[in-house]
Amino acid sequence: MRLLHALDPVRTAQLETDGLRANYLITGLFTPDRVELVGWEVERAVIGTAVPTTAPLTLDVPKELAAAYFCERRELGVINIGGAGTVVVDGQAFAIATGDALYVSRGSQSVVFQSADAATPAHFYLLSYPAHTAYPTRVISRSAAREVRLGTKAEANERVIRQFICPGVCESCQLVMGYTELAEGSVWNTWKPHTHGRRSEVYMYFGIQPNECVMHFLGKPEETRHLVVRNQEIALSPNWSIHSGCGTKAYTFVWGMGGENQVFTDMDAVAMPSLR
Repeated sequence: MRLLHALDPVRTAQLETDGLRANYLITGLFTPDRVELVGWEVERAVIGTAVPTTAPLTLDVPKELAAAYFCERRELGVINIGGAGTVVVDGQAFAIATGDALYVSRGSQSVVFQSADAATPAHFYLLSYPAHTAYPTRVISRSAAREVRLGTKAEANERVIRQFICPGVCESCQLVMGYTELAEGSVWNTWKPHTHGRRSEVYMYFGIQPNECVMHFLGKPEETRHLVVRNQEIALSPNWSIHSGCGTKAYTFVWGMGGENQVFTDMDAVAMPSLR
């Protein structure tokens, strides 16, 4: 497992393009027939992917966790952005269709990923945080997620937020997870921008065509920076940073948060005149 350390706002403001990308952008994770994991020092997050084709893939525990098994002290969220698949948790099989999510309980000893069809494999996106108690492992289908509609066509930010792992839908310790779909013709996400000092956030962008991209904005509101993000790349947002983006076309992104407050609307709005 590769490890990324936390950076403060002063150091971040000094970084050039390569430094920003090395510290705040994760690329190349969706590799066929591999489980890929990256540890982020902020909130002790672990971000990963699993793309099984002809054979199942097992979620092993990296030595950096110093645990007997991956979920010994952790909870895990899984969202499938590929073909249909199955996740087997301690011998129990959970069918995960495209666009569905799975919450895996602390204490689960075995997690195995499978695809229904090797020609159109599942693309499982993983996000994990430490957990203090165990909530039941369960599937949250796309239809069972809470749907929130925000934005307008006039502001080019019309979007649907689908909340899968959150209070009132699927209980967890600190993980909050779902995805946002932008309507055709809309390109701005999380606009107007905000920070939330009680938790960090991770964005995984997908549905971006090869010749398209998203400009993801980060940094302190008065000292913003940006990343050029392409399909299935992951932007990291510490609690002091804004997180917003503008694409060349509509796209979708999985958002996931960890920290001390799970209330989705706990945000510190940024006044537009203060942005620089």
